[in-house]
Amino acid sequence: MSRVLEGIRVLDFGRYIAGPYCATLLGDMGADVIRIEKVDGSEDRFLSPVTENGDGAMFMQLARNKRGLTLNPMKPAGREIVKKLVATADVVVANLPPDTLKAMGLDYESLSAIKPDIILTMISAFGRGGPYSNRVGFDGLGQAMSGNMYMSGTPEQPVKAYAPFIDFGTASLSAFGTMAALFERQKTGKGQIVEGALFNTALTMMNATAIEQNAIQVNRVATLNRSQTSAPADTFKTRDGWVLVQSVGGPLFKRWADLMGEDHWLEDPRFKDDISRGDHGEIISERLAKWCAVRSSEEVLAAMEEARLPAGPIMSPQEVLEDPHIETKGLFQAIDYPGLDKPAPIMQTPVELSETPGEIRHRAPTLGEHTDSIMRELGYQQAEIDELRAQRII
Repeated sequence: MSRVLEGIRVLDFGRYIAGPYCATLLGDMGADVIRIEKVDGSEDRFLSPVTENGDGAMFMQLARNKRGLTLNPMKPAGREIVKKLVATADVVVANLPPDTLKAMGLDYESLSAIKPDIILTMISAFGRGGPYSNRVGFDGLGQAMSGNMYMSGTPEQPVKAYAPFIDFGTASLSAFGTMAALFERQKTGKGQIVEGALFNTALTMMNATAIEQNAIQVNRVATLNRSQTSAPADTFKTRDGWVLVQSVGGPLFKRWADLMGEDHWLEDPRFKDDISRGDHGEIISERLAKWCAVRSSEEVLAAMEEARLPAGPIMSPQEVLEDPHIETKGLFQAIDYPGLDKPAPIMQTPVELSETPGEIRHRAPTLGEHTDSIMRELGYQQAEIDELRAQRII
């Protein structure tokens, strides 16, 4: 099978999610990705540990399809190794502050002096330019400073999403930008900087709310899980669990009214269109809550499916692992990892291509697993490798 990025080498100096997952997606599409870690392991290796060695669940997801190299690029000998690596590479991915990039020799000026057509994909919290440029930050800052947290939860308690969707969104957009830069390089032979920022991603996702506020000064506040622009769209407690129902558009609202057996909802001017239904969504949610409360989740979902109304169960992580749709489609690939008693369920490449799909070819590396082989590829002899290890350069 042809791989889209076969022959492309990516150096992954990323940390945590945004940089590493960008490189993960490139690796899924066939690139040779080398993950460079600290000599004792980078911090993201040990998040949510699941093995006796402390290897983390997220690292197993984000370091798949990568070879592992330990390196201290802040020492002169380490900088020389970086230069040799860059000479062999097409893309460098780094979510590090600009001053750290420069100290490591990973700023674009230093990289392009070694490899003129190099592509530098740099990811930061706020991007270059502007008063926040040098601030550090994680996913939560993007959620907090974009209006997302303000509009989640309740007015008394803003809520951050458990899933770091700003990180993953930034990684995905950065991978998109990197692929575009590679495509442009095919035409012109020139490299460039691809820049992603958590704040940019968060503002993109909340842009419609900002546009609405600018246009009509609606001054919305959070309403927990209830939508403010359509209805019924909320979470509802059943006899034995919780479900989410999400309706948008007149035809779906009519199906809901028919399901309730109450045509009067269609004649009430308060519910004449989506925005009106959103404005009065509390009334609609109250009616549906009573209907759901006397039924099991299975009964509610069966009725919703028969009426062709979007609805689904609110599932625990264990229920996710047991979901039949996930199993039938093979969305999780079982991957063995040293120290695990059973294979880890690693989510496949989330975008599916019919002819050149992404694939998980091998598990995440153990700490420094491929250091010797990569160093030999760069021309180092074993005695030199042993000496560099003794000096804690690698």
